[in-house]
Amino acid sequence: MLFLYNLTIYTAGFFLKIIALFSPKIKLFVEGRKNVFSILEEKIKAEDKTIWFHAASLGEYEQGLPVIEKIKEKYPSHKIIVTFFSPSGYEVRKNNTVADVTIYLPLDTKNNAKQFLELTHPEFAFFIKYEFWLNYLKELEKSKTPTYLISGIFRDSQVFFKWYGSFYRNALKAFTYFFVQNESSKQKIEAIGLKNVIVSGDTRFDRVAAILERDNSLEYIERFKNNQQTIIIGSSWPKDEALIAAYINQAPENVKFIIAPHNIKADQISNLKSQITKSTVLFSEKENKDLKTYNVFIIDTIGILTKIYSYGTIAYVGGGFGNPGIHNILEPATFGIPIVIGPNYSNFAEAVSLVELQGCTVISSNTELKDIFDRLLSDNLFFKEKSEICSSFIQKNKGATETILNNIS
Repeated sequence: MLFLYNLTIYTAGFFLKIIALFSPKIKLFVEGRKNVFSILEEKIKAEDKTIWFHAASLGEYEQGLPVIEKIKEKYPSHKIIVTFFSPSGYEVRKNNTVADVTIYLPLDTKNNAKQFLELTHPEFAFFIKYEFWLNYLKELEKSKTPTYLISGIFRDSQVFFKWYGSFYRNALKAFTYFFVQNESSKQKIEAIGLKNVIVSGDTRFDRVAAILERDNSLEYIERFKNNQQTIIIGSSWPKDEALIAAYINQAPENVKFIIAPHNIKADQISNLKSQITKSTVLFSEKENKDLKTYNVFIIDTIGILTKIYSYGTIAYVGGGFGNPGIHNILEPATFGIPIVIGPNYSNFAEAVSLVELQGCTVISSNTELKDIFDRLLSDNLFFKEKSEICSSFIQKNKGATETILNNIS
């Protein structure tokens, strides 16, 4: 089985180099891995103490960030190494300040895994949520490196729980502890004979709860809002935007809208703007504009959505009409904002929970969107109930980072 696994990895590496000739994203994936070992040789010395964190992409990095920050505080003399598998994570966070070295993870071949671990010689290794690379796990187990999975979540569909998954199940023995998000994941791991599992919860709750302690002010958003009810549309896709635009065009004049699309390419921003009949201004053209006179503010930049949520009356979180589904609902929830989403959310445990608690409302049509927006804007008691559910949901689920730190030695 290991032979077939390694053959698959080598074959994938070969074809990725060909695909890279035609795909900018895959080119980043391939080119970014070329100098990894020379970077490690330059930045990590034999006498350095190190701790390694691996994140598949941006979401996993953000999920693990509370633990990375606390580990950095607890072990200030250690160098922190962060690896990414995906360009969408590495390219956004390659200049982060929490890690001493941020690089792509070399493909999971036996030689790569061995060389990587020889150069980094981590005292601890952390995998965030998922990504189980067999050669890396095997080398970590051989070197007796304490290895942890944080914010893990397991589902029946994963190979570990299939009749043919014994080889993958054996790889899980490399982990010192599994820190999982829920009881269901714990039961699945224990059912395959692994008892070193703790339900810690999801570290993302710690991260978003900490947002409240930061300065979230944006002067230009304050000017645009002008003390009026404001609906924030975060990480929207075209299907979301078609529904939103229809509502905006018939909404009361005293309701404002801020739209932060998932894709900020010029043609898609132009298409979005063309659907809206109300007065609209773009972030990129906000200078020297009297922002309070506009009804709609389209954010054609990245990195400020979290702060924008702090100004919201209602949040619509996009992605629920496509795959894999909705984007981050925890950021608006931490500000106590009632949330509306599309129907594809079942793969996101936090969304399932918040829908069950009725802090988050699921819609699938223009009529349903209009009904929930109108009620939240007009029924103050209904609005407060939803708001309190969202904020208490975040506060009640904090503490995963502390649980993890208390069980690492």
